[in-house]
Amino acid sequence: MGFRKAPTRNYDEDALYEYAVGALGRRMRTVAELKRLMRTRVAHQSDGEELMDKVIARLKDQRYINDTQYAASYSAMRRDGQKFGMMRVVQDLKARGVHADVIARTVPQAYEGVSEVEQARAYLARKRAKQPADDKQAARIFRMLVRAGFSSRAIVAVLRKWNVEEETLSALEQERAEADESSGGEE
Repeated sequence: MGFRKAPTRNYDEDALYEYAVGALGRRMRTVAELKRLMRTRVAHQSDGEELMDKVIARLKDQRYINDTQYAASYSAMRRDGQKFGMMRVVQDLKARGVHADVIARTVPQAYEGVSEVEQARAYLARKRAKQPADDKQAARIFRMLVRAGFSSRAIVAVLRKWNVEEETLSALEQERAEADESSGGEE
């Protein structure tokens, strides 16, 4: 038994606007995320892009959508709730389609006055990480903090407090530097 594909619906500006408001009612979204959602609805229409642009402009005029506010609240939520580092928040916002200029303005402002070392310690406490007993556990914690968006400098400061050997720390820093070089990333 096969399934029939539902007939495609043609949207006008008001219907697409109602769909967009409903999507924003479920959760806050960036302009890029909202366009992706709307594009699935109007891709078959010749005037689909024009409709999307009109709806986005209307939502911006009514202040229902604002990437700067989104980035600021998202950064604060990730900083305070999940204790992530700044690099992780930047990476997540880029993935959500926030413009690089908006990220460059809002994320550093959200992390202003926050000690990265203290943030890393808070993240480890949230994850219930214990002091590493050997090099393997120290490497695991180092990589966990890298994924959480902390700089090598902050990670090393945390691990030094836990008396991890300098030799291990320099090997882990070297590993991260090589990984950053090969991926084209920057710290």
